[in-house]
Amino acid sequence: MTGTLVLAGTPIGDVADAPPRLAAELETADIIAAEDTRRLRRLTQALGVHTRGRVVSYFEGNESARTPELVEALAGGSRVLLVTDAGMPSVSDPGYRLVAAAVERDIRVTAVPGPSAVLTALALSGLPVDRFCFEGFLPRKAGERLGRLREVADERRTLVYFEAPHRLDDTLAAMAEVFGEDRRAAVCRELTKTYEEVRRGGLGALARWAADGVRGEITIVVEGAADTGPGELDAEELVRRVRVREEAGERRKEAIAAVAAETGLPKREVFDAVVAAKNAERAGGPTGR
Repeated sequence: MTGTLVLAGTPIGDVADAPPRLAAELETADIIAAEDTRRLRRLTQALGVHTRGRVVSYFEGNESARTPELVEALAGGSRVLLVTDAGMPSVSDPGYRLVAAAVERDIRVTAVPGPSAVLTALALSGLPVDRFCFEGFLPRKAGERLGRLREVADERRTLVYFEAPHRLDDTLAAMAEVFGEDRRAAVCRELTKTYEEVRRGGLGALARWAADGVRGEITIVVEGAADTGPGELDAEELVRRVRVREEAGERRKEAIAAVAAETGLPKREVFDAVVAAKNAERAGGPTGR
């Protein structure tokens, strides 16, 4: 019989939030794969747990190399517990490769649900939570970061991001540039910890606040784009949407077709707006931006 891979959520701050089943899994697992073995040791001490299984490191640097070893252990009948530093494995943390490899070998995968920074930030943000999408960490390079943001400039669902504190001001400034300074957002810092803080406001104001420096683990929640009906769209907005898609890598023909589909307008109308803007640029007139 093959073993079982268990993905276990760990506290994102307050250790008292650890799910009750976590202690049992830590005590009985044959192998514990931990993103940081030192943090695992602190967690087990805080929970009063004594592990009997073998503890191995499993982090971004060795994930590819260690996955086959863990899969073979699973195939041989071992119960492997995967834990990361905080939250649920695979969610912007190590785990996806191991889960995919286990599924491919028809090995059972289960989970111990636990705290989630994504869901906690959404609940505290004060923004719509009925529909949302998680975008993880943005690229570190400014140009790539802007390109990624432009891809979702017209996304109507609430957006959730993780960010490092030393990049927060640049990220919020880029969001304000792409989404608009008045787009509502919430910066959630140190969730469930002693100095928990949720700062709400427009992206422009939040960017200015963050310029003084912010510490701690950061989750950003951003309001989705307004649902603009076809009758409210002018040529300038159509051209802007096409350009956003072109800057994200789409060919003009594909971008025009996509904008027509999302607005419910004829492709010809979008095409004419783009051509008119291009002619205006050549003539030295308004660009349509």
